[in-house]
Amino acid sequence: MNKEAGEIAVSLHYDGYNAPVVSAKGEGETARQILEIATEYDIPIYQNSELIQLLSRVELDNEIPRELYIAVAEIIAFAYRLKDQLPKTWEAD
Repeated sequence: MNKEAGEIAVSLHYDGYNAPVVSAKGEGETARQILEIATEYDIPIYQNSELIQLLSRVELDNEIPRELYIAVAEIIAFAYRLKDQLPKTWEAD
């Protein structure tokens, strides 16, 4: 079943050392709550329906699959640039 954009949300946790982990996911009202919490805490939101469909298949607390590393790395880099930050594990030149 195809879900329209905005009906599914996936939250990732990245500790700077390991692959990102799916920390929350849901559809409908749960998705809206995830987005509300992200907005409340000024967490960047990235919308890509194809990527969301793939990430929503990953079990909670599991690392993302290797096949999604590059796509997710680009999103994480985008989020850090938005906040003009670097991960704590990265050294600035």
